[in-house]
Amino acid sequence: MNRSAKRLINILEENGFKFKRSKGSHQVYYNPETNKTVTVPVHGKKDIPKGTFYSILREAGIDKTDF
Repeated sequence: MNRSAKRLINILEENGFKFKRSKGSHQVYYNPETNKTVTVPVHGKKDIPKGTFYSILREAGIDKTDF
């Protein structure tokens, strides 16, 4: 399974999240409809650890079975 930061960002953007800002290797995305903010670690082409990937989705209010 592809757990790249790029894929996670695409999932977030498909669900209404917009890029807000970045600091170092972390990007912050915000959804104005749900008023939720999530931080995505972007470390080159390295995959995000499984638990972190699903935790970010959960924090965003996205069910992992939706994609």
